[in-house]
Amino acid sequence: MLVEARRNRAALRRVTGLAHSTPGRLSLLALLLILVALLVGAVTAMSVHRRAQALEALADRSEPLAFAAQEVYRAMADADATASSAFLSGGVESAALRGRYEADVADAAAALSAAASEITRSPELADALSTLSGRLPVYTGLVETARAHNRQGSPVGAAYLREASALMRTTLLPAARELYGVETRSVVRDLEDAGSLPWPEALLGAVSLAVLVAVQRYLTRRTNRVLNPGLVVATALTAISLLWVLVSSLLAVYSVSTGKREATLVDLLAQARITTLTARGDETLTLVARGSGTGYDTEYAESDRALTDLLGRVRAMNGTPAVVEAVEHHARWQEAHRRIRAADDDGDYTAAVAVALGQGEGGAAAAFDALDSDLVEAIGAARAELTDAIGRGRAALGGVVPAVAVLAALAAAASTFGLWQRLKEYR
Repeated sequence: MLVEARRNRAALRRVTGLAHSTPGRLSLLALLLILVALLVGAVTAMSVHRRAQALEALADRSEPLAFAAQEVYRAMADADATASSAFLSGGVESAALRGRYEADVADAAAALSAAASEITRSPELADALSTLSGRLPVYTGLVETARAHNRQGSPVGAAYLREASALMRTTLLPAARELYGVETRSVVRDLEDAGSLPWPEALLGAVSLAVLVAVQRYLTRRTNRVLNPGLVVATALTAISLLWVLVSSLLAVYSVSTGKREATLVDLLAQARITTLTARGDETLTLVARGSGTGYDTEYAESDRALTDLLGRVRAMNGTPAVVEAVEHHARWQEAHRRIRAADDDGDYTAAVAVALGQGEGGAAAAFDALDSDLVEAIGAARAELTDAIGRGRAALGGVVPAVAVLAALAAAASTFGLWQRLKEYR
């Protein structure tokens, strides 16, 4: 043990002696610069890669799934509104309404299939997806039963339709709302990850440059040479890497900030469209209930107030023609609804139904369809802007990770070369 202790002390003296000699210090500085260059390059590359991955997830998974969840919600709400409108027409409903209802059911099933493909990523959605998949056929069965009775002129059909609507509103739509909420939060989370300011990259780059400057100042004092070519090249490469990372990251952050605004706008427009469909269902179900639809009329009033608020917020953010027209068509629909209620309250049920289903000037159906079309156009435009913003962010970060890795390796090699030139002078 005594011999081993002596050997350890001797090794320690050699190391400390090396550290106190100029060649030893230069060797240690070379090792330090290599470690700093490679470590800073690796951490910076990982940070940029994380930001790029968030944008990739946003483009390939989160945003499409949020749209699919929105489509589930929209299609089910529209199916409910369309089924009640078709029922009001009496007997054999119009081919247009029937086709719209069937398209809604098909769209809901297709969007559910897309959402279910990501169940492993969001296991908390298992119950909601199970409810939607299991209860949607029950809803369609009730609607078909109501339709069959309605074609025969049986008043029992109205009871089946109300039961179907109750199932939609108490079970299916809440599950669809949960699905939409989870996927929308995923979009927000990915936007936050991609849009964080590049403070870590800036700090690491500044530290790397500071170490290089400090080493060059030390060499200047020791060797009386103002510049060391290798370290100058290493400093230039590090500065280029830092500038490239900062510019690319800031461009990506700017694009993401635009994307956040568009994502908020898409969400508000989607809520406005779903509220529109809900209000339309309440409006028609009030008439289907024939005198006992006070609850539906109250729900219509609540939905209409929510829709007015949503359209006001959308117009404050985006004054495009589609949004302006949506506000105008909503006002026309409100006027048509007042005429419906006036006729129904006066006991003129036939006139109330005619206004509710009217496709001409002053008809509620015409105003509703125009409003829905405006919202579809506005959602499409906002979603296109969101997709473009995500694409610009991804393009800004393209090639940054490999460039950082290569520049870090070259900076480490240049630092080694610069100090090796000084070390040769002591041989």
